[in-house]
Amino acid sequence: MTSEHRRPNGPLAKTNSDCGNRQSKDLSTSDCPCIRKFRYNRYSQQSHNLATGPESQRTIREESSHMALNWKTSVVWMSVWILWVTANPYLLAAQEVEIDLRPALEISAQEVMPHVMFLAGPELKGRGKVGRPLASTYIQHHFQSLGLLPLFTGNSYFQPIPGPADENGQKTTQGHNVAAMLVGHDPLLKDEVIIVSAHYDHLGFNDEAVYPGADDNASGVSMLLEVAEKLAPMSLERTVVFVAFDLEERGLIGSRWFLAHPPCPKEAIKYFITADMIGRSLGGLDIPAVFITGSERSPAVRPILDAIPRASGLEYHMLGVDLIGTRSDYGPFRDEEIPFLFFSTGEHPDYHSPRDTPDKIEYEKLAAISGMIGNLVVELATMPQVPAWTDTPETGMEEVQLLLTVTRELLDPKHDKEITAPQRFIITQAHNYATGIEKRGRILPEERKFLLRSAQMLMLSVF
Repeated sequence: MTSEHRRPNGPLAKTNSDCGNRQSKDLSTSDCPCIRKFRYNRYSQQSHNLATGPESQRTIREESSHMALNWKTSVVWMSVWILWVTANPYLLAAQEVEIDLRPALEISAQEVMPHVMFLAGPELKGRGKVGRPLASTYIQHHFQSLGLLPLFTGNSYFQPIPGPADENGQKTTQGHNVAAMLVGHDPLLKDEVIIVSAHYDHLGFNDEAVYPGADDNASGVSMLLEVAEKLAPMSLERTVVFVAFDLEERGLIGSRWFLAHPPCPKEAIKYFITADMIGRSLGGLDIPAVFITGSERSPAVRPILDAIPRASGLEYHMLGVDLIGTRSDYGPFRDEEIPFLFFSTGEHPDYHSPRDTPDKIEYEKLAAISGMIGNLVVELATMPQVPAWTDTPETGMEEVQLLLTVTRELLDPKHDKEITAPQRFIITQAHNYATGIEKRGRILPEERKFLLRSAQMLMLSVF
């Protein structure tokens, strides 16, 4: 969108006068149970408080009295202790999160389930051409009921996606993106945008079957709607935009159109998050984890992922996007060098089949991942500076550990997945190679190339 379509007071500001009143609550004084007592931008202050508070000062005095026979030793001891504190703020913050904090944003299985049941239900017929209008209206009504503001020009929640001209040369519309916003309250940061998204379209139906798309991607949309509901009452520094993309299954048309015709300047988009298929497990394996790609392009987001609250039992594995390629709507944003994260639990045997039904969704897992994403969005919307894009991707041992987890599960005799002799050879070779890297504790560039090929071979031959 060009500059003449920008709204007053920033690229995403509401024109209605009551916007600021509802969203001007000071986070530091809020009594809302969803407002967290601890934020990433306060790590250093938390560490300072821990180092200089009454309890710590009393400990220092006691230790110093024991060492009074040698004041030089006391000075050295105190210096080392203070250096240790200042060198380990993330360690202290992690302890604070683990011991004292309850999740700021909790989403239950009972909250995400109705969205999946409706979006993957018989009335929506696989959310193809027939069902997508019903799905988009459902999403729009949810946004509107929360008091979220319409994102697009003309005070609309819908962004039409033009299609090819019809036989009479008339313009057509092939789909609609649906989006709303929660305007930030900080005078400077409200013009910066955090996007959380999911695509709502699927394969529809044919003469033989309906493709419900419960995991792909009613699961992601349920996350989007519930995160929007939890954030709607909050007052956040940055503006948060909630987008349900259309036509992802047809080559990411919806997200490409959105970024080609953005409702705000591209440079205002500071971070992009999307989720696609977050309700099952990779290959049907017993892996209680979500896979997160994209952090290699904004490595400063990793300590945030480590620190934010998440449900007990939920694991996450970070891997480079080059291991999977362009699999969802993060593609256009990555190409524009906008920092991004992609959440997914991976493909499974029911992927793109009529068997992807609501009864097979792991709702507790879906709710846990949704809560994790919600907490991440809150952090990104409130911290002083959002993790920036880096031109040189930074990867580490996480990918090796993930490969070991997957191959170990596949080779487990208790697993009921049928493995052919050629598949077993590929799995064993990848497992042994990754084991050697893990023992050494570091991965070389040429070894990562093998890791990339191994992941691709597993995806092609096993999953």
